[in-house]
Amino acid sequence: MRTKAHPSTTEMQVTSIRLERSLITKLKERAGNSGYQSLMRDILWDYVNSGSNSKQINQTDIRSVMAAEARQTEKCALTGRAIEPYEEMWLAMTTQGELVPLSVDSLEEE
Repeated sequence: MRTKAHPSTTEMQVTSIRLERSLITKLKERAGNSGYQSLMRDILWDYVNSGSNSKQINQTDIRSVMAAEARQTEKCALTGRAIEPYEEMWLAMTTQGELVPLSVDSLEEE
C-alpha cells in the first residue's frame, strides 16, 4: 500500500486506540520503513473517501437483481466503477439481504 503525503504531526490530533498486538505486528510488517501509523492513516482515509456504497461483493453473493436508475453518484459493488446520476443500473439483493448498486455491464465482466 502506498503512503500518502500527510500534514506535519503538529497539525494532527493525538488519539488513542486499542489494537491487538498481532494486528500491530502485521501492520508494521506491511508498512516497512513507512511506519505503521502512516499506514493506518492511509487505510482510514481510503475507507472514509470510498463513500457509503463501497461494499465489495462477488457474483456468488447476488440473489437477485432489478433495474434501477441512479439519482446520485453510486459505486458498483462488483467493479468499483462509478455510476453517475440518471445512469441505468442494477440493484442487487445479496445473500445477506442487502441492496447494493451494480453497473449494468458488471454482471458480464466477471
